[in-house]
Amino acid sequence: MSRVCTVCGKGQTTGNNVSHSKRRTRRTFKANVQKVSYMDGGKQVTGYVCARCLKTVERA
Repeated sequence: MSRVCTVCGKGQTTGNNVSHSKRRTRRTFKANVQKVSYMDGGKQVTGYVCARCLKTVERA
């Protein structure tokens, strides 16, 4: 699964892990996407939607 929202396009982003001694190593933050059915322009569509869009999009 590519973990990209089909509504807004939100996907994976990067940042740092910071240890107690403040050493930094790279890490990834993955989008919280769920597979749902929703209405898009009067049609029922199945796709991966992020948690923020899930609250606003009209569910089927």
